[in-house]
Amino acid sequence: MKSSRKVSAPALCLLIGLLSAVMCTSVVALPTKAKQALVVDYSTGRTLLAKNADTPMHPASMTKMMTAFMVFDRLKSGTLSLETKFRVSKRAWKKGGSRMFLKVNDAVSVEDLIRGIIVQSGNDASIVIAEGISGSEENFAREMTEKALEIGMKNTTFKNASGWPDEEHLTTARDLATLIDTTIREFPDFYRYYAEADFKYANINQKNRNPLLGLGIGADGLKTGHTEVAGYGLAASAVRKNRRIIVVVNGLQSKRDRARESRYLLNWAYRTFDTYRLFVAGETVADASVWLGAANTVPLILERDLFVTIKKRARKQLRVVAKFTEPITSPVRRGDRLGVLVVNAPGENKMELPLIAGASVAELGRMGRLSALINHLLWGKSQ
Repeated sequence: MKSSRKVSAPALCLLIGLLSAVMCTSVVALPTKAKQALVVDYSTGRTLLAKNADTPMHPASMTKMMTAFMVFDRLKSGTLSLETKFRVSKRAWKKGGSRMFLKVNDAVSVEDLIRGIIVQSGNDASIVIAEGISGSEENFAREMTEKALEIGMKNTTFKNASGWPDEEHLTTARDLATLIDTTIREFPDFYRYYAEADFKYANINQKNRNPLLGLGIGADGLKTGHTEVAGYGLAASAVRKNRRIIVVVNGLQSKRDRARESRYLLNWAYRTFDTYRLFVAGETVADASVWLGAANTVPLILERDLFVTIKKRARKQLRVVAKFTEPITSPVRRGDRLGVLVVNAPGENKMELPLIAGASVAELGRMGRLSALINHLLWGKSQ
């Protein structure tokens, strides 16, 4: 007999953990001045807004997030330390654009170079790191591209470490969001550098170019970018009440537009959507009857925590239904797939997740089966 049971999920609460499932949806169309834009809920991975998110674009200095990622990766593995020093080449010293104001032949610590890259957006610092790690900026750029592909940045090619204009130096807003997501997950100890407001080197104090920092809106990273070809861009992230949002914009006409648009999209995401926890991994979603089993029922559970990100106004119309066929014939092994959990909300696409047995149920012995069959014939009981 097929069963469809409406599930009364526990009091839905704000996200306090990692996602395990995503409610798919049609992406919201919201007017934005940016040529490329993407807004993503960090915990569920749900895309809240996308505009030309997979269109190749020039990332400018947002490239430096990948340069920093390469450093963080080596720091985490222990092949590099914050105290390691790299010498400044003449090539790095001569590089134009934004600078950390390094001097030729100076030995600079990796930690200072990280701050020079992230806070001061130093092209010179980026080249010093590239040469120090890979021998040349060209080699480093190839390694950046390989690492980008490895972490899921499928449409990215780096030609340098700084974002210096190059026709083949391309990425997408979605790839940059993937980079942000991976950076935060993989390197929580180093992500903090993105929140630093300023950095002083060579007696020159420079402020972080991120216009969202210090506004009291939860922003804690990441990186601006600008060239004539790319326009003004920002890859940003913020946390409010344990909920993180990622925003990527590019192709804007001015610093003012960049600041306004990124803040607008961030506030819109928090105002319009929320993330709810439906079930914890291993929590009983429903009990299914078992035929000729040592136990009368078996709990149906989800393997992972279930969170959904939906529009706030759709919360009351959220429907969760467990579908399975019962009675389930014994024996039952823990982990057997026995049904599906269907999640529906207005304006959202249906989501289905497997329901599995949360316990093993042995088959009754000969006498137990005989007794169960007699009860079934006499009284209509399944066991």
